[in-house]
Amino acid sequence: LDVSMDTWNFFYTCLVSLWLHRFYIYSAAAFGISIWIVIQFTTTKTKKKGEKSNGNPASSEGIEDKLVNGYATLQAKEVYVAGVKIFYGSQTGTAKRFAKGLAEAVISLNLPAEAISMGDYDPDDCLSEETTSRNICVFLVATYTDGQPTESAAWFCKWLEEAANDFRFGKTYLKGLRYAVFGLGNSVYVDHYNTVGRNIDRWLWMLSASRIMTRAEGDCNVAQSKHGSIEADFEAWRAKFLSRLQALCRGEKKPCSGKCKKGKCKSPGKQNKESSDLEHGASEYENTEAEELFETSSEEEADAEEAGGTNSVIDVEDLGDIMSHMKKAKRERELEEGDVGTSLTRENAGRKEENEKREMITPALREALTKQGYRLIGSHSGVKLCRWTKSMLRGRGGCYKHTFYGIESHRCMEATPSLACANKCVFCWRHHTNPVGTEWRWKMDQPEMILQEAIENHQNMIKQFKGVSGVKADRFEEAMTAKHCALSLVGEPIMYPEINRFVKLLHQHSISSFLVTNAQFPDEIRNLEPVTQLYVSVDASTKESLKRIDRPLFKDFWQRFLDSLKALSEKQQRTVYRLTLVKAWNVDELKAYADLISLGKPDFIEVKGVTYCGESSASNLTMANVPWHEEVVRFVQELADLIPGYEIACEHEHSNCLLIAHKKVRL
Repeated sequence: LDVSMDTWNFFYTCLVSLWLHRFYIYSAAAFGISIWIVIQFTTTKTKKKGEKSNGNPASSEGIEDKLVNGYATLQAKEVYVAGVKIFYGSQTGTAKRFAKGLAEAVISLNLPAEAISMGDYDPDDCLSEETTSRNICVFLVATYTDGQPTESAAWFCKWLEEAANDFRFGKTYLKGLRYAVFGLGNSVYVDHYNTVGRNIDRWLWMLSASRIMTRAEGDCNVAQSKHGSIEADFEAWRAKFLSRLQALCRGEKKPCSGKCKKGKCKSPGKQNKESSDLEHGASEYENTEAEELFETSSEEEADAEEAGGTNSVIDVEDLGDIMSHMKKAKRERELEEGDVGTSLTRENAGRKEENEKREMITPALREALTKQGYRLIGSHSGVKLCRWTKSMLRGRGGCYKHTFYGIESHRCMEATPSLACANKCVFCWRHHTNPVGTEWRWKMDQPEMILQEAIENHQNMIKQFKGVSGVKADRFEEAMTAKHCALSLVGEPIMYPEINRFVKLLHQHSISSFLVTNAQFPDEIRNLEPVTQLYVSVDASTKESLKRIDRPLFKDFWQRFLDSLKALSEKQQRTVYRLTLVKAWNVDELKAYADLISLGKPDFIEVKGVTYCGESSASNLTMANVPWHEEVVRFVQELADLIPGYEIACEHEHSNCLLIAHKKVRL
């Protein structure tokens, strides 16, 4: 009992002592907590400064993880870029190649990047997720035939167009999505130049997506390309995009409020830029057309807001007054900018005339054609060894020209003074690697140089067969002297401004000439001096089928086609129609073909089944489109019955080809 009392007394004494000194205990605890708070605050501030000075995307992610539970969450979201998704719509592979190159460049910035084919992406399920993903979406889209998207991008574009015009989606459906657009096109197609890129840009804007930079457009037309080639156009845009991307990763906000009209920024912080805009007016004026769709839409909305108030409801009776106000404001702006625009246009035109014309062959095109076995000459010509030349060197058979006209294949040089063409035929055996154009706008080489280098390159290719097993020595020696030139390698030889001088030089060297044209240059056919044999490709017999098969650049392609046939009938020399039969495309137009033959009155008609050159992204032809030789024979027999004065003259089964000759010509 005494022990229990002692223990109780001890605890009682301690409790009384703590109670009497409670003020000092509270002070010590408060002091300790204050020191702990100061230490934590100092440590956090030091880490924040270190990560902020780093400036890369990875550190931005770290900042967000630290601050999500803190007070600066909103700021972290503004500077954060989760990654880049690159959507591409490609037909020939150019956009796909650009997308992969851009993805590699983004990855080098320590950002995740993904190149996605539009054909493998479902926008209905996935695109809306990008409004909150903090990704940057890049669209690299090519414009294909008649201003349509490529096959892989067709569904994506169709869905996006419907969403932009469907009230059920709402105008803010893609609000929060950040994007950039680079279009791939060819300005030779004036009515459809970069249509797809412009449409995607407009549709995204209509759904309230936000551009991170101005839309750019690459041009396959070397003569009009801003940087000399579509590859150079893309490289210039890519550099700007990467710079903009790094700025977004650092948290830099867009310096513009978005309330801009005709390229003139109205933001308070941009007053100083107006003077610099005048200095760079020329370059901006050139880009006005590229941005017209976007700016016109936003401008009209801004005018409507000014007239009726931002949130006001417009009465139908007042609509006429508002439209008049908008038109008046637009006219005033045009008057203000008219003088500047006119002077800039004249200045740009003068500068363009002073600049030297560009070469037709870009570095990328040169590399592609060289891989295909071309020996390129100067800036727009080429020569290549035909497989029939190799065959006849070995003592084997020759091509159909040997059977039809006696041309020795081992002494034939296949060449062209112009790699450019005015068509993009579905059966092009060059897979559209050559440039296109409707007129000569490139630097021009002299015909003497072209012929000399063509002969030298041809001889060098022949020399490679010296000592090869099976090559006949006598034929090898004969082959070193070309006696015939087939101007049908690729492109449109008649486009070359000095074609008459070139043909004359061939004849002076005792080299016969077979020249092939695609029937789109009637005046050039009339002005052409006599060649040994003049060919016109008649790939279809109706306007619709010709457009579908040849995919011509000229708007008046059908009239040009007919005029070319009329011009051929006026030539006082040997003329030939070349018909290429594509099964399920142009083999059921016998009567129309007969009418075209009576129009051009050719001496010979070569009818050949299309040659399948392998799978190509630029064409959907397959082996099913290649007619059997029996089918070609039947077509020729039926055609011969419809054209009096003609008869079947010869056949070359290996080439799937037959010759119809006028009865006045006896082979």
